[in-house]
Amino acid sequence: MNDMLAKLDATVRHAELVKAIRKADEAYYTHDEPVMSDAAYDALRLELEALEAAHSDLVNKDSPTQKLGAAPARGFSKVTHAQPMLSLSNLFSEEDVADFLLRVRRFLGLGEDEIVELVAEPKIDGLSCSLRYENGTLVQAATRGDGAVGEDITANVKAIKSIPHKLTGDAPELLEVRGEIFMTHADFKALNEAQEASGGKIFANPRNAAAGSVRQLDPAVTAGRKLGFYGYALGAHSLQELQTQAKILDRLREYGLPVQERVSVVSGVREIMAYYNDILMARAEFGYDIDGIVYKINRLDWQERLGQVSRSPRWASAHKFPAEQAITRLKAIDIQVGRTGALTPVARLKPVTVGGVVVSNATLHNEDEIRRKDLRVGDTVTIQRAGDVIPQIVEVLTEKRPVNAVAYVFPEICPACGSEAVRSENEAVRRCTGGLICPAQAVERLKHFVSRLAFDIEGMGDKIIAQFYEEGLVRSPADIFKLRDVNAGLEMPLQEREGWGAQSVAKLFDAIEARREIALNRFIYALGIRQIGEATAKRLAQVYGSIEALQTAMEAAHDHESEAYSDLIGIDDIGPAAAGDLTAFFHEPHNKEVLADLRMALTIQPYEDKRDLSHAMSGKVIVFTGTLTQMSRAEAKDKAERIGMKVSGSVSGKTDYVVAGADAGSKLKKAQELGVKVLSEDEWMAVSAG
Repeated sequence: MNDMLAKLDATVRHAELVKAIRKADEAYYTHDEPVMSDAAYDALRLELEALEAAHSDLVNKDSPTQKLGAAPARGFSKVTHAQPMLSLSNLFSEEDVADFLLRVRRFLGLGEDEIVELVAEPKIDGLSCSLRYENGTLVQAATRGDGAVGEDITANVKAIKSIPHKLTGDAPELLEVRGEIFMTHADFKALNEAQEASGGKIFANPRNAAAGSVRQLDPAVTAGRKLGFYGYALGAHSLQELQTQAKILDRLREYGLPVQERVSVVSGVREIMAYYNDILMARAEFGYDIDGIVYKINRLDWQERLGQVSRSPRWASAHKFPAEQAITRLKAIDIQVGRTGALTPVARLKPVTVGGVVVSNATLHNEDEIRRKDLRVGDTVTIQRAGDVIPQIVEVLTEKRPVNAVAYVFPEICPACGSEAVRSENEAVRRCTGGLICPAQAVERLKHFVSRLAFDIEGMGDKIIAQFYEEGLVRSPADIFKLRDVNAGLEMPLQEREGWGAQSVAKLFDAIEARREIALNRFIYALGIRQIGEATAKRLAQVYGSIEALQTAMEAAHDHESEAYSDLIGIDDIGPAAAGDLTAFFHEPHNKEVLADLRMALTIQPYEDKRDLSHAMSGKVIVFTGTLTQMSRAEAKDKAERIGMKVSGSVSGKTDYVVAGADAGSKLKKAQELGVKVLSEDEWMAVSAG
């Protein structure tokens, strides 16, 4: 019985670890926005590996231990690597280094007096990249992706000055160069200052900035940012005479490719650790982020014999640096309001140098983190900066706490606009409910309000919205519909300004007037209520019918014991979290004022149910996957809903049909596994018409 319980616990924990690691991989590799520190990620990896070692039946091809990275991001074509771009196993101590050398000796059957040389080099914290040269000319560049397939970033990489478009010397027919794209600390600081000045995205660290810059769909953006590159290995190539890893680096230099200078050939634990400690002490001098040392067996024939295991080579490993720490004082806790209304606490610290970087702020994540660590203004705290990670408070030195320090009370009112800040069930984040009037969120909310699936006001793009907000012309949604009158009273009306003209201004005002009548579902979606997307907005419109009925019901549903609340959570796809966001929005006084202004300016049409509920497919659940050629995905979805079908984004046992277009992937596979009826696009057209 105990064995069964232990097995059940292991299975549950395995699933939790897999989910957490996949989420972290996607955030780091695909979106360039890590959700945890390197140390926390490494700890999850080690636990998963230990669990699978103890329960080998839990290992499957989809386990993160068998894969690396994440799938390529959308927006870039795919590149299949001629040789996989592997990840590295990690070492954390001198004992781990000794074990690594011992494993190599055992695998190769080497005697104790046989010298094992390693090429040791600083591990750059950037974006892994593969450059393909044919007859000396750069023809393709790709990200690591999931190791087997990456993203084609050729146009962007050609904008990086340190990467030659043509190799010097006697270049081979084929040469794939593996290396790292990075950004220096100085260039990172300059970029963020420019981003802040222009209202652009502020990057968390140089690695994110480098990855985000390379993944721009417009190569001109990449060209405007200063990026560096260092080569460190080869993929597929037609070279014959190379015998060592050190010679590979020499050859890269001969071809005009940049290679790090502080690379050394070392052997034996003592020599290896001397190099490691030397680089660790000099870490701040590099001018770019390094987070450890990479060791590679120098002899290429030994590399070939050693081969690889799952996602990592046996002949190489990364020796990670410990987190850098310092002690300082917590001067204040400020609350920042993000573009989605999230209230994020930030520690204001007495400036202190950590690893060569002056730190004056640290992330506190959320109110639970403050409570868990019992952080108080005036506390002496230990902070750490682990390579690319935003500085964080590790612990409070309570013995140094001032006698008058009081527990921090997290605000329940938004500091930016004074609206209620609520925390939904099962969420760690508290959010401002005044989205439509909150200055911290206003521009993003206004952009959403005029977007294609909402009011769809032609000529009112993101830049125009930002400009109008900055000038005070549009501060709330209702202001859009007063713009013509406001413009008439301006000292310099729009039509007299650069970039505008009488015709373009007239077209904008006509587009605004054309949206004074709007369907209820589009109006609900336009409000930008968190967790209320297009489909949920349509469902709410179907259930409540009019804006008056919806508003009355939501105000009543603020009481979770009420019949109105029971009715609300009884609607498909609306659980307690979404219901909480809805009722909080309609309860907030500022939002009531905005709604009153909008209802004065608009005609919000009651929902007209145009669904054909008598259709044979009515009530069935359908999923669309792949590329449709006869209609857009939006048209197909609309058609399905008009005949009473429920459109889902994922395949499950409740799915009745899957329509598979060109290049259908995992959803088609899952449908086949579950025995769900799969239709071609032609079959779908025929069935839906009947």
